[in-house]
Amino acid sequence: QVQLVESGGGLVQAGGSLRLSCTASGRTLSRYIMGWFRQAPGKEREFVAALPWSGGSTYYANSVKGRFTISRDNANNTVYLQMNSLKPEDTAVYYCAARIITTSKYDFWGQGTQVTVSS
Repeated sequence: QVQLVESGGGLVQAGGSLRLSCTASGRTLSRYIMGWFRQAPGKEREFVAALPWSGGSTYYANSVKGRFTISRDNANNTVYLQMNSLKPEDTAVYYCAARIITTSKYDFWGQGTQVTVSS
């Protein structure tokens, strides 16, 4: 089992920034892909960003490319999502998730953190 706890959400004005954190525990994460997803009211959950815990390429949804950055801190077992130039359409509950590198399904999810961007 992998436990994931998100933090850092809040209310911000358009153009502002927030940094989300996801602290993981329970297993060695070297074989996991860490991802961020979001779900806006009335919409399906969508992929935002991902990176392998052991390092390598990062992946972003087109809608956030150039504005969001995913990174990790191995020493603290934490994955971050730095969100800049926020837009009202970024308003959503943001979830951290993990999957084993050999699978396509994210098996472990955090509880989510609300991000609200006002215009």
